[in-house]
Amino acid sequence: MLTYDLALSFFGIAVLLALAPGPDNLFVLMQSAMWGRASGLAVVLGLCTGLIGHTLAVAVGLAAVFAASETAFTVLKLAGALYLLYLAWGAFRAQGRAHSREQPRKSTAGALFRRGIIMNLTNPKVSLFFLAFLPQFTSPARGSVALQTLSLGALFMLATLLVFGMLAWFSGALGERIQKSHTAQRALNRLAGVVFLGLAVKLALSNR
Repeated sequence: MLTYDLALSFFGIAVLLALAPGPDNLFVLMQSAMWGRASGLAVVLGLCTGLIGHTLAVAVGLAAVFAASETAFTVLKLAGALYLLYLAWGAFRAQGRAHSREQPRKSTAGALFRRGIIMNLTNPKVSLFFLAFLPQFTSPARGSVALQTLSLGALFMLATLLVFGMLAWFSGALGERIQKSHTAQRALNRLAGVVFLGLAVKLALSNR
């Protein structure tokens, strides 16, 4: 099992990694700003739930498939890029509706939760990162490597939940004010579309 010192040091590193700018941070920031605190937290919970899949993939060796197979990696990353393009299209459509002063329909918490899961699971680079990162903190001398991997994954999810949760809370508060202004809504939706489009291109062009 994990020692206290090892778990604490791993948690500290995980917090720093969650704070580092990246696609997930931008995703949480834009979704929270567009839909508010509660919706942003639903996205965060979805992203953290997606991490369960990546942790299990490492624990059972499935992540190694994406590291070894160019085809599997490409299929998954293209699926993620297409989903981000779909989100970009939705943001640009919402921008058009805001221009006509028609209020865009707010996504449900369940839809945003699923959006977070899909966003996370369709990024193969997360699995590859876990495959390279988690084993550095495991050792057969401390018992089951699979159980240690699951414990590390849980700590990483906790760190992500805390950091992304705070990001969603503060950006969501700003978003709730922005939603009162049609001009600000148009600008925010346009920005969200550009961000999602950029993330889609970055993911599609990424290498293992």
